[in-house]
Amino acid sequence: MSIKLTKASSYTIEELTEAYNQTRVDYMVPMPMNAARLREYVHIYDIDLEQSLVAVDGDQIIGLGMLAVRKDRTWITRLGLLANTRGKGIGRLVMEGLLANSEALKIPLTMLEVIKGNVPAHNLFRSLGFEETEELLILRRAPKETDASRSKVFQMDRGEIIFMLNNRPVPAAWTNQTESLAQVKGISGFNLYTPEGGHGWLVFQRTLFNLSRLVFGTEHGNPVDIMRELLHHLHSEYPEVDTYTENISADSPHLPALEELGYIETFRRVHMFRSFST
Repeated sequence: MSIKLTKASSYTIEELTEAYNQTRVDYMVPMPMNAARLREYVHIYDIDLEQSLVAVDGDQIIGLGMLAVRKDRTWITRLGLLANTRGKGIGRLVMEGLLANSEALKIPLTMLEVIKGNVPAHNLFRSLGFEETEELLILRRAPKETDASRSKVFQMDRGEIIFMLNNRPVPAAWTNQTESLAQVKGISGFNLYTPEGGHGWLVFQRTLFNLSRLVFGTEHGNPVDIMRELLHHLHSEYPEVDTYTENISADSPHLPALEELGYIETFRRVHMFRSFST
């Protein structure tokens, strides 16, 4: 086996989609894509295909990894190998290439997530200098009738949404960062004020089939009480659709309200950081 790393930009989106899906056939959480979804993924998350890598053996694509680039941080995502090529050091080769590309850009921080329980990948990332920061939850909720909120609700315009996202007190996972959400079509949000003087907000995406990308915060009041009111309003407005949201911190004080309103954990990711001096 003679492995070569090439730029992902040398391939079409269709070729990259096919390669990605082949590497995920037996994955813990496959997450298949079509070309339209991958194209959207590249756009929303600032994937740099010039810096992303494809591993080839002769004419066959056997693996790939993508690098997203922003001003002061990069993100490694969609790393995958064909099943019969794993355990041979190819994943490390791709990772080292992506990290070298990130360092060549003089960006000091690289982020990634690994599914909890994926021990080989987790060990690889740790051996390359990544450290765990937190666990992230992927949650789902089936459609269910919900009582309306008793609070006052005000829709946010785009400027207000960006303001609230930018003023969150803790760093967000890449998928939930302001730059990501600002590039999502159909993003909506509202402020909510309870009779007791509490204030919270919620941002989400509404598509034909579901609600997703929930991001929220409590400005004043008890986070569980505020979250309960936010969800009552959201689901009374959209009672007929599924909800899927990802990368919610396992330490979020809002979680009891999400569980109360029917959200179920489907799996977890471990958020990891690696930094170096420029």
